[in-house]
Amino acid sequence: MNRPDLLPVTRIPRTGSPQRALVVGDPFRAQRIADVLDDASEVAHAREYRTFRGRWKGVEVLVSSHGVGGPGAICLFQELADAGVSTIIRLGTAGALQPGIEDGDLVIADAAVRDDGVTAQLVPAEFPAVSSPEAVLALTGAAVEHGAPHHRGLVWTRAAFYPSHLELPLRMYVDAGVLAIEMELSALLVLGTLRGLTCAGALVIDGAAADELMDTTGYDPHRAVVDAGVERGIHVALDALTRLPVPRPA
Repeated sequence: MNRPDLLPVTRIPRTGSPQRALVVGDPFRAQRIADVLDDASEVAHAREYRTFRGRWKGVEVLVSSHGVGGPGAICLFQELADAGVSTIIRLGTAGALQPGIEDGDLVIADAAVRDDGVTAQLVPAEFPAVSSPEAVLALTGAAVEHGAPHHRGLVWTRAAFYPSHLELPLRMYVDAGVLAIEMELSALLVLGTLRGLTCAGALVIDGAAADELMDTTGYDPHRAVVDAGVERGIHVALDALTRLPVPRPA
């Protein structure tokens, strides 16, 4: 059905959205977050993109899912910006790359390695993927308040979830001190810079990307320790998001 009042990919309304959005990969996690909001309602559901609107501590927010991988995720980020959203925090999951980062911990990203499979077609390789400092500080402060174990530093956004014939530079990034690996954040940070948005990401560790880094039972993101970390992360991300100032309407 032709609906010119809706954006073409996500079907989010073109106008009238809150300026703050929390984005996640999993549509079911978007529903989980909506369940803790006041006056929550679903405003769009198309493909992997599921969007809710509600209030957290009296502040209006959107919660949207973007699926797996940077090329699809950036469609959501682009359309959120087109809908008038000015502040986006990504709450995701990630694999740890350093000893001492445990399952369920939060990693708050200062910046990301751009290996996302999409931004190389948007800007030169030298263009950085950096978080908004005020959003990083808001996430860090909220993590402290909630007693959430957390780490701050660089993450690696990589397009390939399951590697194949090519040798990917995991050990190089481990040695360089990169904290974690995930799949979408650098796409958000690059688009955020290009569109003048406030953006950042907090990632819940759901396993180790290299078995020798820590005692691990192998990759299983459905364990209780990860679920508890996600629950903490939801509250940390919502508190940080709603404390950030947004531009006044013109």
